[in-house]
Amino acid sequence: MTQICLLGCGLMGAPMSRRLLAAGFPLTVWNRTRTKAEALAALGAKVADTPAEAARHADIVITMLEHGGIVEDVLFNPAHPGAATTLQPGALVIDMSSILPEQAQAHARRLAQQGVEALDAPVSGGTVGAEAGTLAIMAGGDESAFERARAVLEAMGHPVHVGPAGSGQLAKLANQMIVGITIGAVAEALLLAEKGGADPAKVRQALRGGFAESRILEVHGQRMVDHDFAKRGSLAIQLKDMRNALHTATGLHFDAPITAHLAELYAAAASHGFDQLDQSGLYCELVRRQAQIAPN
Repeated sequence: MTQICLLGCGLMGAPMSRRLLAAGFPLTVWNRTRTKAEALAALGAKVADTPAEAARHADIVITMLEHGGIVEDVLFNPAHPGAATTLQPGALVIDMSSILPEQAQAHARRLAQQGVEALDAPVSGGTVGAEAGTLAIMAGGDESAFERARAVLEAMGHPVHVGPAGSGQLAKLANQMIVGITIGAVAEALLLAEKGGADPAKVRQALRGGFAESRILEVHGQRMVDHDFAKRGSLAIQLKDMRNALHTATGLHFDAPITAHLAELYAAAASHGFDQLDQSGLYCELVRRQAQIAPN
């Protein structure tokens, strides 16, 4: 069977690894904090000491890491050594991290020089989707590489090929723009309802099924009602993705004023200590602002 290596066994990488193992794929894993990788050993994963060791015999290498700089380091840094130092011609790298489109394109060009194919295939659906194997997977790269990876990707979710290298990351930026903006809209609307004397839980219930219905209202709205901001998706990573969207928009000479405003709100939330909360913790920043203008 296809030999798979997964680099990065954190909040998303660990459940994705479990889905691959449940589908019967031979899997080798690596993580900077080795204990996170070792937790998968009982399920049948092999644990490697370095990215290069993990990738040595892999047909497909999957990366699920925090940002583009770390992806580049884990793939190409000879000091670790990086995974690319042992990749064989004909291997396929699927980067499922959320990085800049220009970084994905640069990585694909660099890997192509070794005869290695690449897909940028970021995901949406959070830890819930990763556990259930229902992630939305947006893949950029050659269509032939996508078809080669389809069965592996389908073990983790619902893959769609959206265009050439970098297109997966563009789709993810679009996703994060919608998610980040909608979280802000839901938080502000529920707080307004509460301020006027309505029960925010009942307001959320009343809105369900109407034109305001969304996955954000369903999931993040419930977290706001419950004041449950334990990290599933990080506010800090949401801010990173909003900034990446703005960086990409600037390079395309595209004005994104709504994203820019929400990015400022997420940055304010991070600066006031909410950066380690779930991204629905933007609600806490809006609560803080309301407290500042409340009448005496």
